[in-house]
Amino acid sequence: MKKSFSAAFTYMIIGVLAGLFYREFTEANDFPEGEFTQLAVVHTHLLTLGFIVMLLVLALDKLFGLSGSRLFSWFFWLYNVGIVLTVGMMIWHGSLTVLGEVSNAMIAGIAGLGHIALSVSLVLFFLALRKKVVNGRAVTAE
Repeated sequence: MKKSFSAAFTYMIIGVLAGLFYREFTEANDFPEGEFTQLAVVHTHLLTLGFIVMLLVLALDKLFGLSGSRLFSWFFWLYNVGIVLTVGMMIWHGSLTVLGEVSNAMIAGIAGLGHIALSVSLVLFFLALRKKVVNGRAVTAE
């Protein structure tokens, strides 16, 4: 549970800083206001996929004791790798857009791997959760 808490807190901080980076980077490079760049949605992705999802995972872990299973461990690491890959490529692509440079297919391919990692990790999470729910193994208050 400490890992889920630490991850949620870390994503909250990085999400807020990503919003600050977007504002300052676009302003410093005279990027036209209102024109789209992926940098604009990095902070919301970090806050939603990182902060909020990890808080929900923390609550479900507290309720069902998920963190003791191998499926949960695989979920946790694969999910975090997926977020890092996806958000990293969003930052790279968005920065190129602001700088007026052209993105390439490699960025989209790596972002796709991040999305695949996120998808597989969520399946692993639901398998771990299903095992506890079906067996009726909610953790009782101590």
